[in-house]
Amino acid sequence: MKILVLFFMLLCSSFASKISVFKVEGMHCPLCTTAVKKAINELNGIEKVSARLNTKEVTVIYDEKVKIEDILKAIKTTSYEGVEISTKQSSN
Repeated sequence: MKILVLFFMLLCSSFASKISVFKVEGMHCPLCTTAVKKAINELNGIEKVSARLNTKEVTVIYDEKVKIEDILKAIKTTSYEGVEISTKQSSN
């Protein structure tokens, strides 16, 4: 029984996702948001990316293997600077 419980806990944790919000100043058109979303989506472990032009915020849902630094580097490849606003565990 203990093995079954441990297996279940491990299985659940392997599907745990995080949600992070980044402020990306300088995005001024739909093409900007598309470029940022595309760069982030190229990372392994990204589940969903959305960008809001009016607030200059990008929301990323990703698995535990992805690091915040990787997302920030991906944003930087588009000539924008990202700043992490918040990160929390997803309640799947």
